[in-house]
Amino acid sequence: MKRALAALAISSLVALTASSTAAPQSLKPFERGSWREVLRAHAGRPTLIHFWGVTCGPCKIELPQLGKFMADHPEIDVVTVSADLVPNLHAATEAMLDKAGLAAAENFIFSDGFVERLRYEIDPSWQGDIPRTMLVTRDGVVETIEGSAEIGDLDKWSAEQARRQ
Repeated sequence: MKRALAALAISSLVALTASSTAAPQSLKPFERGSWREVLRAHAGRPTLIHFWGVTCGPCKIELPQLGKFMADHPEIDVVTVSADLVPNLHAATEAMLDKAGLAAAENFIFSDGFVERLRYEIDPSWQGDIPRTMLVTRDGVVETIEGSAEIGDLDKWSAEQARRQ
């Protein structure tokens, strides 16, 4: 009995230590007004904003590439927004971001039942297709990439932003 209690105490301590040393993951709710807040918070800095979803096949391939891009380009702010239409996928969203190396990015998840309104605030012509990447320059010019972004193109954009400093 003492061994069982000791084993339980040790396993509890290991679990507690592992959870306290892991990088904190928090998904911010993306709701009405969030788009303007993101643009305001990153004003003056080149920013990559990536819209994706847990249920999106191309997104699963692209996320690790974006994680590497973020690691290779610390001068670029990276924001991700899980724009899945399937609600309540917080755990899966966090797990995918962590596995892709994007846990340290600023991460959001759609949290308004009226997703059409959220998409309209971002781009009135957006019909909801993902993945979608928006590149925002220091002066606020937005370029949209519909579908998967080519990492080579993102590297070129990043180099151009560095030259404009």
